[in-house]
Amino acid sequence: MLRITLRDGEKAIINGAVIRAVGRTQFVVENQVSILRGREVMRPEEATTPARQLYFAAMLAYIDPDNRSSHQETVVTLLGMLVARFPSDAARSACIAFAQDIAQGEYYRALSAARDLIAFETEADEAQAA
Repeated sequence: MLRITLRDGEKAIINGAVIRAVGRTQFVVENQVSILRGREVMRPEEATTPARQLYFAAMLAYIDPDNRSSHQETVVTLLGMLVARFPSDAARSACIAFAQDIAQGEYYRALSAARDLIAFETEADEAQAA
């Protein structure tokens, strides 16, 4: 059982359906569903770097099971680019953790690992610019 609270106007995606709270809203999910709260949803125009594109592709694989294989192909391509780009062992370990989550069908957990990859990418870009 998962209890979700949404603030007034906050959006969530549940099994591909976008819902918006009217007033403070609480609901309980009693079975297995794909759910993302508004702050976890990335819009296409926000996917501006390889790590962000990876997050976006993983997010689509999570909420769009009908086209999951296509999204997974994108994930594999982007992950290969990131592994080659990251110099640190910690960043490569995060790539491996992400890949393991995807391989096990743990898409929601993979999104957390993808957020770590976005942070590593930002760090690498800042180091390169300095």
